[in-house]
Amino acid sequence: MNAIEKLNKKNQEGKFICIGLDTDINKLPACVKGKANPVLEFNKAIIDKCSRHAAAYKLNFAFYEKGGYKGLQTLEDTIALIPKDIMIIADAKRGDIGNTSQMYAEAILSKMNFDSITVNPYMGEDSIAPFIKIPDKLIFILALTSNSGASDFEKMKLENGLYLYQLVIEKVNRWNTNNNCGIVFGATKFEELYQNMKRIGELPVLLPGVGAQGGSMEDVLKTFKEFNRKDFLINVSRGIIYKSNGTDYAEAALAELVRLNEYARQLLND
Repeated sequence: MNAIEKLNKKNQEGKFICIGLDTDINKLPACVKGKANPVLEFNKAIIDKCSRHAAAYKLNFAFYEKGGYKGLQTLEDTIALIPKDIMIIADAKRGDIGNTSQMYAEAILSKMNFDSITVNPYMGEDSIAPFIKIPDKLIFILALTSNSGASDFEKMKLENGLYLYQLVIEKVNRWNTNNNCGIVFGATKFEELYQNMKRIGELPVLLPGVGAQGGSMEDVLKTFKEFNRKDFLINVSRGIIYKSNGTDYAEAALAELVRLNEYARQLLND
């Protein structure tokens, strides 16, 4: 299955929660801290317990790159643990001049074999093209992000009356010739999400920011229900993987994942 097929299959099964494996060694339960590789041990338990109910996994590169070579090895070892029918997103936010983006695309989407990647459109179409030209991958392009600083640039008003993030969405629709583009839209910006659903069109949406960052899952789900859309992922990281700090951390993560998916299904189907 390609990335879009994986997303659609999970969404059709009523699975909308993407687990963010933003694994911070300083936040791990004491029961794994003495292991040879605590991060990998923790990730393995979360993956083994939760995979039947996860719509996707998202790995934020910063949490692995901080460990240098060993951290990147843990990243690759974690990827190998994830079942092949589940989409794996590289939250890497790459985007550079064309030949450099080509190297990023080959490294992450071909060599590491991620199904998807987050990219930054700031440098324009040629910085995105090397990712988009790989047709079986799903490229999530940053539109309006969940952080407070998003207003510095993303919500700048342009001479044509659009906000910068709205222009990005329109550009992504034009670039989507392989039908493998999506956007990242922060769940903390649910009013803007509602106002721009028609502009988003058929682009799949990755929504970070629910939980610790203050995004409302209910508001997001009601928006997608009103527009009859089910091609989206709500990313939850800390709210799932750190649900318990005890020996039951994997079981607690599973219980929270199941609860969130059930909540999503109920709101979408009511």
